[in-house]
Amino acid sequence: MHTRRSFLGLSALALAFSTDLADPWTAAATVKGDYPFQLGVASGDPLPDRVMLWTRLAVRPLEPLGGLPYNKIKVEWEIAEDEAFTRRAGHGSTWATPEYGHSVHVDAKGLRPGRDYFYRFRTGGELSPVGRTRTAPAPRSSPESLRLAFASCASWQDGYYAAYRHLAEERPDVVFHLGDYIYEYGIVPSGGNRNTPVPEQFRVQCDTLDRYRVQYGLYKSDPDLQAAHQAAPWIVTWDDHEVLDNWAGRFGPGGEVSEQDYLVIRANAFRAYWENLPIRVPAVQGPDARIYRRFSFGDLAEFNVLDTRQYRDDQVCGDGQQIDCAERLDPARQMLGAEQEKWLLDGLGASRAKWNVLAQQIAMIQLDYDAGPAQKLSMDLWDGYKAAKDRVLNGMVERQVSNPVVLTGDIHYNLAGELKANFDDPSSRTIGVEFVGTSVSSGGNGNPNTGLPPGGTDAVNPHLRFSSYQRGYVSCEVTRSQWRADFKVVPYVDRPGAPVSTRASLVTLDGVPGLHAL
Repeated sequence: MHTRRSFLGLSALALAFSTDLADPWTAAATVKGDYPFQLGVASGDPLPDRVMLWTRLAVRPLEPLGGLPYNKIKVEWEIAEDEAFTRRAGHGSTWATPEYGHSVHVDAKGLRPGRDYFYRFRTGGELSPVGRTRTAPAPRSSPESLRLAFASCASWQDGYYAAYRHLAEERPDVVFHLGDYIYEYGIVPSGGNRNTPVPEQFRVQCDTLDRYRVQYGLYKSDPDLQAAHQAAPWIVTWDDHEVLDNWAGRFGPGGEVSEQDYLVIRANAFRAYWENLPIRVPAVQGPDARIYRRFSFGDLAEFNVLDTRQYRDDQVCGDGQQIDCAERLDPARQMLGAEQEKWLLDGLGASRAKWNVLAQQIAMIQLDYDAGPAQKLSMDLWDGYKAAKDRVLNGMVERQVSNPVVLTGDIHYNLAGELKANFDDPSSRTIGVEFVGTSVSSGGNGNPNTGLPPGGTDAVNPHLRFSSYQRGYVSCEVTRSQWRADFKVVPYVDRPGAPVSTRASLVTLDGVPGLHAL
């Protein structure tokens, strides 16, 4: 692996950029060679009175600065209650600066709760596409329903993003992305399953800020991903591949990269992540960034968005799947870190929401990968941090948390399971439920005839109610009486245009923890 330490190795390629701003928002957007909105638009982190608006200027997305000069560029924005922008709710201007890859983050305030809005940007006489967003309900309101979708794991070279396109067509109230938005890996000349050649600079794994930026430029050029961002606000968190595979806290992959180089790589990765997503956190300046945060949708649902990477202890027993790893039982081991764990449990204890949700990265349900009497568990999942998992689950019981629901990504499988007080005793108390969503494209086409992770069986994982190894996303309808999860799957990703179907639908009822298939 290359371990170049430069944060900025930026090329300053000139662009003749029009500055005629006399025409207020009426000029038609024309997509041509110097069109600056080739990475689309996005919104995120909705609150009752505000939402983050995002774009990143680029005329050549596969260059570190998007083919733009090393100058700041003025960008205008507006948000309205209608798609024709006749009822404007806010507007202003800001600067897209080269220091942050000409990205734009606008916190559009003064909005009304629980309603749709439409937004767009303008620079150099060019208009961006129009995005739809939606604010959260008022704090003391009691919404009857919430429509959400969640997705994760979208390796560009593993296949096309048809799942994102179908998700966009549902126009949910909010989308949760649970990690692996990009993959740090180098890309083969052919573009993998996409059979789309990519330039030479994509061969090496991401390490510098320039390299991460062009990786995002490639991924975000995808029209299906852009459509999903334009359709609804996103709430995002990272997993491992936004940085390096299976990174843990201040520990890199080990052996290949020194700790000093790893922290520089992590800083570059964090910076590029912030630049490319509509997230309401301060601009990232180094190898640390707090992204765990909380969102309430009236008293219907409260979402605790976690970071299970940055504060965890290193994986024990050499990582991977292990049998009889005593170190995983160490009561001092941390998954969330003491500060985030306290924040989570305090928030759960204070919540008055009907549904209390953990939106996070890795499977919390126990997953035994051995069909025999031995117990083979993954050291990267919550199973490798048993004491930390027990503190969270027992903390929910002690605080009498209403209707715990865990939403998860990471492992490229669809799973639905019940959270147990003791996973080794099927008759033990059911505390809540977990829905694990498969990948958008990672792992290739998948197999509709395959369930459960390799080696696992229903006998050794009796708390599981559904599994499949296919690509897709999960769509949820949340009401005051039940949470319904529809596992949406596509039959292939190695060519574009895959149709979508519902593989399974499961519900959990208010006040009755457990899962029921429809």
